[in-house]
Amino acid sequence: MKSLIAYYTRTGNTRQIAQLIAKKLNSDLDEIVDTKKRSGIFGFLKAGYEATMKKTTQIKEINKKPGEYDFIILGTPNWNKRMTPALRTYILKFKDVFNQMAIFCSAGGRGVQNFLESVEQLCDKKAVAVMVILDEDDKELVETKIDKFIQEINESSH
Repeated sequence: MKSLIAYYTRTGNTRQIAQLIAKKLNSDLDEIVDTKKRSGIFGFLKAGYEATMKKTTQIKEINKKPGEYDFIILGTPNWNKRMTPALRTYILKFKDVFNQMAIFCSAGGRGVQNFLESVEQLCDKKAVAVMVILDEDDKELVETKIDKFIQEINESSH
């Protein structure tokens, strides 16, 4: 199974998770890069507002073509119980070429279930696996969650 992990990260947490999954699943990685500056407190507040308002954004040209993969894994932080504008933009641009998909997010709090459902709705596709990594999860729990996530992905591709 040829798989791609397309992810957005503001602080680097989601990138670390994506890299761990990619190593275990032998997936290609493609970082979704938002051209808007979202660092600092004002960037954080604006990002939360734009996520809440379901805004899109400008993203840099991607390196990988999602339609060339059997499986796409979407990764993003959960901002104010919503998907990031960068992931929303990516999905709207490429959802028609997604084959099977899975979703993971890094989150600091609540509202994750609604967030995951909104990603599925926007993709017009049910995820075969979902994973949430909370800020409070220790390294061992993160590893356990990733292993379970990968197992669900592998089982769906048989």
